[in-house]
Amino acid sequence: MAAMVQTGRAWLAAPALGTACRASHTAAPKPQYDAVVIGGGHNGLVAAAYLQKAGVETAVLERRHVLGGAAVSEEIIPGFRFSRASYLLSLLRPHIYMDLELKKHGLKVYRRDPHSFTPLLEEAVGGKPPRSLLLGPDLEKNVQEIGKFSRNDAKAYPVFQNHLENLACAIHPLLDAPPVDIAGIAGGSLRRRLAALRTLRPLLQCGLKLGKNLPDFYELLTAPAQKVLNRWFESEPLKATLATDAVIGAMMSPKNPGSGYVLLHHVMGELEKERGAWGYVEGGMGGVSKAIANAAHAHGASLFTEREVEHLLVADDGRARGVALKDGSEVHSKVVLSNATPYVTFKRLTPQNALSPDFVRAVDQIDYTSPVTKINVAVDRLPDFLAAPNRARGLPGPHHQCSIHLNCENMDILEEAYQEARQGRPSTRPMLEMCIPSVLDPTLAPPGCHVVSIFSQYTPYWLGEGRAWTNEDREKFADSVFHCIELYSPGFRSSIVGKEVLAPPDLESIFGLTGGNIFHGAMSLDQLYLVRPLPSVSDYRSPIKGLYLCGSGCHPGGGVMGAAGWNAALTVLADLQRGGSG
Repeated sequence: MAAMVQTGRAWLAAPALGTACRASHTAAPKPQYDAVVIGGGHNGLVAAAYLQKAGVETAVLERRHVLGGAAVSEEIIPGFRFSRASYLLSLLRPHIYMDLELKKHGLKVYRRDPHSFTPLLEEAVGGKPPRSLLLGPDLEKNVQEIGKFSRNDAKAYPVFQNHLENLACAIHPLLDAPPVDIAGIAGGSLRRRLAALRTLRPLLQCGLKLGKNLPDFYELLTAPAQKVLNRWFESEPLKATLATDAVIGAMMSPKNPGSGYVLLHHVMGELEKERGAWGYVEGGMGGVSKAIANAAHAHGASLFTEREVEHLLVADDGRARGVALKDGSEVHSKVVLSNATPYVTFKRLTPQNALSPDFVRAVDQIDYTSPVTKINVAVDRLPDFLAAPNRARGLPGPHHQCSIHLNCENMDILEEAYQEARQGRPSTRPMLEMCIPSVLDPTLAPPGCHVVSIFSQYTPYWLGEGRAWTNEDREKFADSVFHCIELYSPGFRSSIVGKEVLAPPDLESIFGLTGGNIFHGAMSLDQLYLVRPLPSVSDYRSPIKGLYLCGSGCHPGGGVMGAAGWNAALTVLADLQRGGSG
């Protein structure tokens, strides 16, 4: 299924020019490596960089023409370069940033200040613009902004922020280590039991840091975000703005149990030692993939594009021995790491006779439900919001660099949008997160023009009674989104010179995201930590000896950039050091 791309009034096959990095689509891989990584997404590149740095000769095989997975920059509309799928940088683990010297390898980030802008749809009073909520790193300014809606909330907000930061700091040790090795503790040799006991350390560190906050953390894990937010605040615009962080990318509403956990993500991030910071990568998100790829290449890793893996090679002794490519060639290796989703890894790439029927059934039960349609838009002028009119000569204001939250006046709007999608209909008033990275990064668009990223939900994978999306459906949904934006920013529709609409099936077919899920699997309580993606493979090892998972479908899940690749690489290195694999 192909995405819809439109420029002006003419439909076209848009060029797909990726951010250049040191990969080859002309040279052929050697027949033998120590390790092969399936998929050149950011986690696969991180794993390759660490393995090669440790002396393990590693090759990365990417099926598309560009490395980066969903973190890519592509010129899908002539003259405009988009972060085509992933569009913001924050949760890149600091030690990866430092270890791989990503700044040296070309990573440049524009930090956003402020972070969040929520304009309201309301009648202007006394000639003043409609109200809006602007939040950023300056606590005093945040208090002033929130005070426009509620003095009580203005007092509560700093306490709430500090509370979330304490919880986020406490769970950091869990992000940078594999889950507890339950099987190793319960059985095996003395050596394995001792090694498994060491995996308890991050969990103990987390528990000690949480201390008396453990009940609060448990509530945040299990409670609906709406319940948590109602306890702290009374103003709907503030609660709805914060609630977007609880449901972003997830087919759930703020009323669903477990939605509270994702609230932590907006304070868990870090950019260049600034906590809670989010930023735009120069040149688009392909810039971070390019920097990681350059680091891997600098250590000696071999990176290949347009090399699609057909299936895993499994020897008679049940071990992975490499991969077969679609061009008929084979690449052999001691170990294989898959950056594909668990579904793709085990249902499409692994010979089914090498897996038990019970395991295959368990893989079928992993939830990949996605609510996301990504819309990339090229415009010939800066959007002008009624709540914050543009400056003279169309110069950008602070709010233009933010995540702009539309249809977020209250949480009932989010709930209604969710319920429509549950019934098989795209939301008529969808939750929209709109970003204009070209405000800070002039490399993305021609002078005076801008690229606009619209992350919208809720849209189902199947429409109505299991009907697939058509271009007419994409056009209709895009029109409804543009109508919503027009209410906040009159003239937006007439500024559009081109667009691309990526419904959930498009995110799956283009980027390999099963179900269109940006996290490689839902971030629900039954798919986190010890059970991500399944209890039997939560330690990155698979039932096939020598085959490892290294993508976002593993712990700690999507959004925590590079952590799964880092943890998988450590696991592989530990196994190789012990003289085996898996």
